[in-house]
Amino acid sequence: MGIGSWRRLFLACSVGLWAGAAGAQLAKVDLWVLPTTSPSDQEFLLGSPNAKPASIAAELRLPRGGSDRLPAVVMLHGSGGIVGAQDAWAREFAAMGLATLMIDSFSGRGIVSTVSDQDQLSRWAMIVDAYRALDRLSRHPRIDPARIALMGFSRGGGAAHYAALKRFAALYGPGDGMGFAAFVALYPTCDRVFRDGQSTVDKPIRLFHGTADDYIPIDSCRAYVDRMRRAGADIALTEYPGAHHVFDNPALKPPVRLAQGQTTRACPLIEETAEGVLVNSQTRRPFSYAGDACVERGVTVAYDAQAHAEVIKAVREFLATALKLK
Repeated sequence: MGIGSWRRLFLACSVGLWAGAAGAQLAKVDLWVLPTTSPSDQEFLLGSPNAKPASIAAELRLPRGGSDRLPAVVMLHGSGGIVGAQDAWAREFAAMGLATLMIDSFSGRGIVSTVSDQDQLSRWAMIVDAYRALDRLSRHPRIDPARIALMGFSRGGGAAHYAALKRFAALYGPGDGMGFAAFVALYPTCDRVFRDGQSTVDKPIRLFHGTADDYIPIDSCRAYVDRMRRAGADIALTEYPGAHHVFDNPALKPPVRLAQGQTTRACPLIEETAEGVLVNSQTRRPFSYAGDACVERGVTVAYDAQAHAEVIKAVREFLATALKLK
């Protein structure tokens, strides 16, 4: 899909959103073309300057007019791209007085979905996207640069909490002390162990996950959070009993089985050396979705009304504190 096509797509979506703006208390919607790169896993881990340039779309929503500076949330979608659940979250935040910047990491790169083929784009490219967005958003005249949070879902959730690692913030952040004020991840990837992977920026990190998730089982996030807490990170995991993957999307009732959905639930991955290569810790061979026998197919996504109501309350309370809302 060319730039003109996905810009028209975003415009069409925004017209629909604008029609319901009264309920979300929106004052303005801006569409951005955001320069970024599309690194491979190795290019990302090495901080290579040779990553392929890319241009992606982003939508900024301002909840009210005026000249005051607003807190904001940068949002990263999951493997299915932007869905209605992210729009609903943006409306929740607008009601709180928060601006949102919703990033589309796929359309500008010619991707519709990575559910059945995760090798189309390194999931860490979304960390690059997030920090490119932070750089631009922090210079916006209506945004308070000290009060910008990062929130992600599934693939984007992993990018959101791993973006808190000091190593990645140093490689891809804007510099000059600029960084995210908080990190929120819903049902995120947690099964990658990076070199220097226990040193995070001094900001709070919160993960929210269902115990019945068979796409990204919660055990890996339990282990990750325990490891990071012992290293001194301000991190916590909230568990929702019986909830599946994407439990916050009302469109997923009844549950949906994605027969071709790829999962690394049986793939313990680790970055062992300074060469920027993730390996299967069981075989010690370089990992890829196409080439590793540990990759399985067949996952469930399903709505859970109770978990949805509880996570909305928890995220609102967390952001109200982290972003110092009055």
